[in-house]
Amino acid sequence: MFKEDTYQQTALLLNLSTSDYMEIFQLQKDIHALKKQELIPDVVIMLEHWPCFTIGRSGSRDHLLVDNQVLTQHNITVHDTSRGGDITYHGPGQLVCYPIISLEGDQRDLHAYARKMEEVMIRTLSAFDIKAGRKQQFPGVWVGDRKIGAMGIAVRNWITMHGISLNVCPDLEHFSYIIPCGITSYGVTSMSEIMGEPVQIEIVRNEMCKQFSAVFDMPLLPTTLKNIIREEKYAKA
Repeated sequence: MFKEDTYQQTALLLNLSTSDYMEIFQLQKDIHALKKQELIPDVVIMLEHWPCFTIGRSGSRDHLLVDNQVLTQHNITVHDTSRGGDITYHGPGQLVCYPIISLEGDQRDLHAYARKMEEVMIRTLSAFDIKAGRKQQFPGVWVGDRKIGAMGIAVRNWITMHGISLNVCPDLEHFSYIIPCGITSYGVTSMSEIMGEPVQIEIVRNEMCKQFSAVFDMPLLPTTLKNIIREEKYAKA
């Protein structure tokens, strides 16, 4: 069992392979419920998704530009979800980070939390000599007028869900099937497009973990889903 001071100072890092969106959405809700009951520490999930479009609470299906035939041809699914924001794309080659963490004390500031999540992406990109920043009125991270990192978060009982997605080397054509985040005036890019060469997503994953720890002052302890379940059962005993 984790010691009390470990619960306070670290988060469990759950590194997963490419996963179905709805399965991970349910997993987030399950972990969130355990966290709300104080049965487990904070958890940070890192993964890629199979191709899908997700529509946030303020989103519109009018921003989906293709019909079901095209979606079927490209094996892309569509899901409504509980995060903030409009429609976005997830797929292989895009690194996703879902923190399920408690915001305590002076950390109970949603705007500050969102800025920290953007900062994680900005610092990660900087490690690869890509200068990225914020754009006023548009959440996420940008390289010039092209969006490279998206953000959609939710907070319930001051425990976070959902998170950020960084375009490492996804199929950018799939973004043309939607109006990404409902924004018509700017484009989308990826690390591999900017660098002009393939980028190994595992290297980026390791860097993002490092930067998350630094920005949130929260060491990440690698674990497995079985260990999280085991700890939850132990806490109930």
